[in-house]
Amino acid sequence: MKRRTARSLCAVGLSLALMAGMVPAAMAAEPAETADSIYINGNIYTVDDDFTTATAMAVKGDRILYVGDQEGAEAYLGAGTQVTDLEGNTVLPGLIEGHMHISNLGENHLKLDCYFKSKEDILEMVRQAAEAAEPGQWIQGSGWLDTLWDEPGFPTKEELDAVAPDNPVYLLRADNHMGWFNSMALELAGITKDTPDPQGGKILKTDDGELWGCLTDTAINLVRDLVPAYTVEEQQQALLLAQEQLFSYGFTSAVNAGTTVQGLENFKALYESGEMKLRTYPMIMLTTDLTSPEAEYIRTHAPSEELYDNRMLVRGVKIVGDGSLGSRSSAMLEDYSDAPGTKGEYRFTDEQMYEAVKLAYDNGYQTGVHAIGDGTNHQVLNAYERVMEENPREDARLRIEHFQIITAEDMQRALDMGILPAMQFTHATSDSNMAEDRIGSERIKTAYAWRTVLDAGSIIIGGSDAPVEKVNPFHGLYAGVTRMTRAGEPEGGWYPEQKVTREEALRAFTIWAAYGQFEEDLKGSLEPGKLADFIIIDRDYMTCPEADIKDIQVLATYVGNELVYTKDTSAPTVVWQGDPLTFNRELVVEPGTIYVPLSDVVNGISAQSTVSGGIATVTLDGKTASVPVKDVNGAQYVGIRALMEGLGYHTNWYPDGACVSIGK
Repeated sequence: MKRRTARSLCAVGLSLALMAGMVPAAMAAEPAETADSIYINGNIYTVDDDFTTATAMAVKGDRILYVGDQEGAEAYLGAGTQVTDLEGNTVLPGLIEGHMHISNLGENHLKLDCYFKSKEDILEMVRQAAEAAEPGQWIQGSGWLDTLWDEPGFPTKEELDAVAPDNPVYLLRADNHMGWFNSMALELAGITKDTPDPQGGKILKTDDGELWGCLTDTAINLVRDLVPAYTVEEQQQALLLAQEQLFSYGFTSAVNAGTTVQGLENFKALYESGEMKLRTYPMIMLTTDLTSPEAEYIRTHAPSEELYDNRMLVRGVKIVGDGSLGSRSSAMLEDYSDAPGTKGEYRFTDEQMYEAVKLAYDNGYQTGVHAIGDGTNHQVLNAYERVMEENPREDARLRIEHFQIITAEDMQRALDMGILPAMQFTHATSDSNMAEDRIGSERIKTAYAWRTVLDAGSIIIGGSDAPVEKVNPFHGLYAGVTRMTRAGEPEGGWYPEQKVTREEALRAFTIWAAYGQFEEDLKGSLEPGKLADFIIIDRDYMTCPEADIKDIQVLATYVGNELVYTKDTSAPTVVWQGDPLTFNRELVVEPGTIYVPLSDVVNGISAQSTVSGGIATVTLDGKTASVPVKDVNGAQYVGIRALMEGLGYHTNWYPDGACVSIGK
């Protein structure tokens, strides 16, 4: 297999001979406007109004001069112009993360990683952390999701007590709306079976009234307020860790959906030091406490202009209206179908919601309210209608974050009002295994309803809600196009009539997300005059097999024409269900075959294997493959293509990213 690397993408220019070949012989002087950089031989999706494609692009400073063909780009070629041959690779506008939590993503690097782990694995991690910790030291983690466990159901304090009796433990569910605590953590907070539920939260109890060990939403704060806060230095380091991860996935901009005043100061300090290059749209967090530092900031500071060379815009406010569907804490108009008597929790009374929205709206800010349940969506729309009638604004661009479960009447009302839905495609595929159980067969018809929203003439602001979901945008693009999980289920898609097209999904992560933060004239598409934020990827997003969209590898990320990330392609990347497999030994590459360590790949895909007579027999989901074993320095290796195709999966090799994509 011939493999190209990204070396040409990082080159400062082509040879003088090639440059000379681009310059007409009659040219005797510099052009009127000279580009700093020209990119040629590309497959460039501009994502302009007509979704135009191009082959070349010229850039000066941090702005695009020209997008079109090579002949047009030559008009901007000067003696100092750096020319990069894209070698046919696909270029997209820099991706925009339309709803995430940047600081939380970074801080998760400082905690136990419970994402997509079994309960048994999580408990083992807690046990090991407790062994290494001093008695009384807090153990924190995040990302557990009971709906993925072999035996779904909320976990108990006794399970944590068994592995960490001498340390308070706080593990946050993947949706950020439920915490799992041990007895010591609950005792330190003074929580007993007689402690009343706070507004907007719930203390879960057993049938006999004892503490379960799980708290939802505002009840989490009863314990969380005791956990030692990260220092300012740690908070800033977390932002830089998140930035590094975002660049590796092709993000050049991100909305931070919920920022404290200290959080704003952290961003500013990093921009002033030059360490933060990611473009951000921090939304100030507003709670029911309208005397908070954040509420006072909104009263005393007008929305900002573009700051730090178009790196930061402070114009939005975030309000959390309810919880999550998985935790049954999103506020519903009627009972949960699988929990009669339960409607979830509103964070705000109707009047409190109105007052919070009014504070932001009347001070000129854009408001985005987290609303999962149809009850909260109804409440938010009432508040929006009221402030818009009292104080009409020409271009408020009010948002609803998630816009997940909503009645048909309220959906139409929202779209008629011009409310912008910020929806996360991966939420539907993650929730598909329990959503209909939670809300029943009727309410599900207008839930996660992307096609309905678009056909009504609206847009969708794309995003991941990371770290609630994995931040990888190609998981989101894949989910939007297929309505399937990364495991390819259900076949054909979950409520497939709500799928979006590839073009629409890409717009959600580029120009529509830019519109959602008043920056559509600055970024979100590759057009003259806009910022030169773009990425180079290892396959054609518009034409590759649907199953391979989730595996797309970013070769290079540019922010304002500055290269901020390049992929290391010195070794192959083997991608299984959207994530790279981890190998403890080096892969062996021979002409036509990539060999991987047998034990690592079997563990990585959760299969079973036996070896006899030089043949490995591997079983996964009832299918069996028998493949030859190759001995490499005493370790057993197998060919990845032969193994996966024997198990009924396809494998595609993408040489530019040195990537093996495995899918159904």
